[in-house]
Formats: sequence, structure tokens, C-alpha cells
Amino acid sequence: MDQLSQILQNLSFNANVFFSGNLCGIQSLGGANSKKGHLHLLKSGVLTLVCEEGHKVTLDKPSVIFIPGPSKHQVIASESTQAELVCADIDFHSGSGSALINALPKLICLDLEENDPLATTAHWLFKEAFTSQVGQQIIVNKLGDIFLVQILRHILKNGLVIQGMLAGMAHPQLSKVMVAIQDKPEEPWTVDSMAETALMSRAKFAALFKSTVGQSPNDYLTDLRIALAQGLLVKDLPVSLVANKVGYEHGSALARVFRKKIGISPKEWLSKFKK
Repeated sequence: MDQLSQILQNLSFNANVFFSGNLCGIQSLGGANSKKGHLHLLKSGVLTLVCEEGHKVTLDKPSVIFIPGPSKHQVIASESTQAELVCADIDFHSGSGSALINALPKLICLDLEENDPLATTAHWLFKEAFTSQVGQQIIVNKLGDIFLVQILRHILKNGLVIQGMLAGMAHPQLSKVMVAIQDKPEEPWTVDSMAETALMSRAKFAALFKSTVGQSPNDYLTDLRIALAQGLLVKDLPVSLVANKVGYEHGSALARVFRKKIGISPKEWLSKFKK
């Protein structure tokens, strides 16, 4: 399985289109109370985006803006510019979503005219978003999911990630370890066994992993196990069984790690997730 598929197979995410049409005025999005990223696809007209971090871009051709995290920003268009666009929330549901977000640039702008695969999907998305047909919302949201994967593919292919999960998956030795622990999280992994899988010394592996991924091997393993546990919990599997599947002897051990990392128990998390 390729690197991006390995990352996404255990990551629950979706793109939910909440606006399509002509924008006039200022729309404020993101911020401290939000946990979602955003996609903005400009079909035609002129659009200005201003981020809380100080980024400001003005687009006047078909383009996509991808903001992976819950960054506060504004999209601005005047009546005269006739900005026609599609906007979507990006929701990374599982715990590993934060690791992926941290691995990505804060703001990504791509010219659709220079990216054929993205342009093809965007054209289909625009066509569905701006016409009323049976099943429209489902198709638009699924196209949003596909579009997001294509953007992540573009980021990985063009080396736009310096540190993080994607950088680790792009490293030939580290990727062996990351794939192995994703495939068999129930194994009693240690830094020594991970280093052995990477065919490296313990010290060299630990230092390289931390500098590349931004976490120690053990912290990454814990976050991955929690993410996998969340994916199993939403299938209504017993906590004890989930614990065994992700590398913990019993449910109470998983609950302790859950509380330490997330602040609530697995059952409390599941209850909030299903609201």
C-alpha cells in the first residue's frame, strides 16, 4: 500500500460543503471554538482571504485554498467582483487527525489551471454544486473527500511537508516502522524493536524519528493507538476488545491512556462523538 493510503486508511475524515454560489461581503470562519479545517474553491471572480496569522492572498483565477486546521480567517468579495465559489468544512475525526494537521502547511493555495487532476475533480464538483439534482449533496460531499485526498497527494508528491506524519511516511526507513505499527498495533512495540525494524541503531532511530515526525516514537505510537481505538469504538466494540486490538492488556489500561491524552474516558468520548 502506498504512503498516503497508509496514513488515510485509519483516519476518519470528511468534507462537508456548506456554501456554493456568489459570495458578497465578508464571511468569518474558524477560530478557537472550531476543530475543523476548510476548503475554498474559487470558480470565477475575485476573492481575498485574510488569516489571523497574517496571511493575505487575493485570487482572480480558478483556485483552491486549503486550511488544514481551525485557523480563524475571512473570505472577502465585493458585489462587483462576482466571486463564485464552493466552501467546505474539513473534519478529521480521529486522534491522528491532529498529527496530520500538524504535518501540513498552515495555508495552501493552488492554481487549478496548473493542476489537471485537481481541476478535473473541481470541475465536476462545481457542476454538481451549482445545479439541483437528486442526490446532489451526497455527491458534492464525496467529491469534496476525493478533492482533499488529491490535495494531500499533491503536498506529498511536491515535498511541501518538512516535518510530521507525511514526512515520516516519505522517509524510506521510518516509513517501514510507521507502516508496521499501523498494521500490528497490538504488538509490544518498544523503541528498540522499532529501531530494529528500521535497520538502525536505537539512538539514531530515536533522534531521526523525533526530528522528522516531531514526536518521540513512543508518543507517536500512543497517539496512533488512540486513533485506532477511536475508529473501533465507533463500531460499538467493547472497550476491553478494543484495548486488546490496539496493544493494551485490558480496558482500564486503555482508559488511563485515553484520559491522559484526551482528558476523558473512551465511553465519554464515544458519547460525545455520537451526539
